[in-house]
Amino acid sequence: MELRKEPSAGPAPSDEPVRPAHGERQPARGEGCLVVAIRIPVRIVTLVLVVPVRMVWDVLVVGARFLNDTVLRPVGRALLWLGRAVFVWPFVGLWRYVVVPVGKGLAWLGKVCVVVPAVWVYRWVLTPLGHGFGWAYRRVLTPAGHAVLWVLRGVGAQIAAAAGAVCAVLGVLARYLVAVPALWLYRWVLTPLGHALAWCGRGLAWCARMVVTGVGAALYWTGRVLFVLPALGLWRWVLVPVGRVLAVVGAELWAALAHAWRVAGHISLAVGRALGRLLRRIFVEPVRWVYRGVLTPVGHAVRDTVLRPAAEAARGAGRAVRQALGSARASARQARADVRRMLLGERVPARAVDRREPSGAEGRTLGGSTTALTKD
Repeated sequence: MELRKEPSAGPAPSDEPVRPAHGERQPARGEGCLVVAIRIPVRIVTLVLVVPVRMVWDVLVVGARFLNDTVLRPVGRALLWLGRAVFVWPFVGLWRYVVVPVGKGLAWLGKVCVVVPAVWVYRWVLTPLGHGFGWAYRRVLTPAGHAVLWVLRGVGAQIAAAAGAVCAVLGVLARYLVAVPALWLYRWVLTPLGHALAWCGRGLAWCARMVVTGVGAALYWTGRVLFVLPALGLWRWVLVPVGRVLAVVGAELWAALAHAWRVAGHISLAVGRALGRLLRRIFVEPVRWVYRGVLTPVGHAVRDTVLRPAAEAARGAGRAVRQALGSARASARQARADVRRMLLGERVPARAVDRREPSGAEGRTLGGSTTALTKD
């Protein structure tokens, strides 16, 4: 017996189907020549037709995004703020500062005018009345009701005995005058008559069923021959093949449209990038070069040669003007002081008065000169 395993000649074939890449259509098994003959022309025609549509679509998408970012979103925010200012905030203020205080006032008024009087009436009027009614019910109405019930029970027993006797007599009369004749009539007259009518009805129903069955069979075969068989042949030999061809054409057309839409997207992206680069080379780069190579040095030169000296001169002139104004104000103050001195004379300086309290060593007396009031 051989225990060693034979080495395999190659890797075992995998039974798992190969999955297509993302965006690719999985090839169908056993595609015929009709599918292959339809696929290439349809894809070419759809690509030619879809590329302009896709480019227009991309332009519209970019324009819509730009319009949304620059116009619609700010306008929407402004309208939202305006709507809040016009509708929301007034109602909030009305609710907060009018409705809520008025509601609290009405609640307090209702409590004072309705709840408190109702509680007082319930506590001091209805509760004593209810207690009095309960006492009357227990002490007066209940014994009276028991007495009336005992009387009614006695009268009811007498009436029930009399009614029982009358009912027994009426039952005997009804049995022999109504029930026995009715039973005899049902057994010997109505039952044979009903059996005869039932037998006649079953015969008529059988005849009608046979007639309807024959007419139905004739109509069935007539409709089958005139309508069903031609419709079945039309469906099987005409509509099914045409539908299969249309299904293949539709599937290929849908796949061609999807493929053309993806390819048109790549073409539109490439065209957009090329236009962007062209606009950058034509407009952005020259403007940037002019800004960096011409305007920036000229601006720096103007700043260093004109603006900074002009600013220094303006600051120096401002300082000189401020010093001149300060000197003029000082001269004016001195002139006013000289004029006041010539007209009014020198101001006599006030003599300093010692208003401090006397020390503790000096005694205070009413007639002495050591107090603060009599001190020279």
